Amino acid sequence: MSTERQKLNKTTMGIKEGLPLEATGTDIEGLRRNIQQLMDLEAIKQLKHAYFRCIDTANLEELAPLFHKDVEVHFKGGTYEWKVNGRDDYLANIGGAFNAGTIGHHNGHQPEIQILSASEATGIWYLADHMWQLEYKSLTTGTALYWDRYVKEDGRWLIRETRYERLYEINEPLAATPTLSSHYLGVHGSKPSH
Repeated sequence: MSTERQKLNKTTMGIKEGLPLEATGTDIEGLRRNIQQLMDLEAIKQLKHAYFRCIDTANLEELAPLFHKDVEVHFKGGTYEWKVNGRDDYLANIGGAFNAGTIGHHNGHQPEIQILSASEATGIWYLADHMWQLEYKSLTTGTALYWDRYVKEDGRWLIRETRYERLYEINEPLAATPTLSSHYLGVHGSKPSH
């Protein structure tokens, strides 16, 4: 277990206060800006929800357009640290990790989204997950804090940076492979590589 831990707060995550969530005027243009800000918040929530869905289903086709081409990824778990730069490298790694020999269950909760401008935002998400690696008869479960940076290009919000650090992680050997009555990745996932 790593004892090198940063304190996880908005300062260490580089999260600054965003635009105020309040009506800025009674004129039509002010109301339009306010409505756009609410729509941007919803679009970022949908972006991150799609991310979790596509991860657990290894849907690389729908996952790819969620990321900026130069995305920066940095994930720190209890037994790993993973850094990847660029959408293509990230997708190749995810495609290999979420395969027919795995089961993923990742839920993102409690979004704290800060709209910084018409084209920049940040978000903090609480992750709860389970990851079964059937070949190795192992289960990893835990929670983490994600912190992301988003950019809006051509009218679409994209993940520009995504990071997480585990709050806790439990790695357990399984006595036997679970008996599955349904296994989506078993049917649609790529073959595990050794």
